[in-house]
Amino acid sequence: MRITRALAAAGLAAFLIGAAHTPQAVAGELPGTTEFFNSPDSLVNKWVAANPGDSRQPLIASRIASQPQALWFSRYSPSTVTEDVRKVTSAASAEGRTPVLVTYQIPNRDCGGASAGGAPDLASYDAWARDFAAGLGGGPAVIILEPDSIALISCLSSSELSGRYASLARAASAIHSANPNARVYFDAGHSAWNSPSVQASRLRSAGVLTSGDGIYSNVSNFRRTADEVAFTKSVLAQLGTSSGLTAVIDTSRNGNGPAPDNAWCDPHGRKVGENPTANTGDPAIDAYLWVKPPGEVDGCAGPAGTFSPDYAYEMAG
Repeated sequence: MRITRALAAAGLAAFLIGAAHTPQAVAGELPGTTEFFNSPDSLVNKWVAANPGDSRQPLIASRIASQPQALWFSRYSPSTVTEDVRKVTSAASAEGRTPVLVTYQIPNRDCGGASAGGAPDLASYDAWARDFAAGLGGGPAVIILEPDSIALISCLSSSELSGRYASLARAASAIHSANPNARVYFDAGHSAWNSPSVQASRLRSAGVLTSGDGIYSNVSNFRRTADEVAFTKSVLAQLGTSSGLTAVIDTSRNGNGPAPDNAWCDPHGRKVGENPTANTGDPAIDAYLWVKPPGEVDGCAGPAGTFSPDYAYEMAG
């Protein structure tokens, strides 16, 4: 079940300099007191600020805009990405908060679906990832590495898949090299997609054991939190209890669970889920996050990644 959202040799060798990152993720490494960054530049906050007289504004402001949400780097702009990332991380650091950043530039992303795009090739992606990492600063940060990149691989040949896995590992290593306080989470899909054993095998191939701090599930989907907790724990068990890996779960749109027909593209009747928090009470689950900002559509209620106040209002109600 696909999810969507908006949207050389020497250089590659350089990506690995100092990259022998060994994850040290243990219970409590992301403190339960962590406060996540709510950017004034998010689409929902911009809409709320620009529409004070709209009848939908109070509910959207109180239920959605008030919550910290991830910022997606989904537009391929290699000349400005370092500056764009630095703007976010500097603002978060000034508030003493932790930003959640989503990299979404892997070639062949979404297998040509509504969010097709990204870097033109893996060498370009590697360079973009280095430039992304250069803007992270030194404070804590949560990185959601390339949604769908490991769960959705049906469009890739075996050589393309091997290249993708290697590039994901390089990107994570570049992030850790630039900012040792950044935590990088790899794609685990969700509980109604691939089996825990299949997903764990792919994650292992993508270098999560040597380059990652954990895994994430349910990004842009609607699966219930309890199902995702059970699923991610099963994936973590497959990866081995000695891995030190943990998980984060996207709860932004799962308040009513999945649509009755499991529709994934802007289904009606969905609601926001648990508010973002690092205080989950479960040592295996680092945080519940709003990775897919509620109201930013999948491509059916509007162009993928744009903000729909109608959809946001429905989800907030």
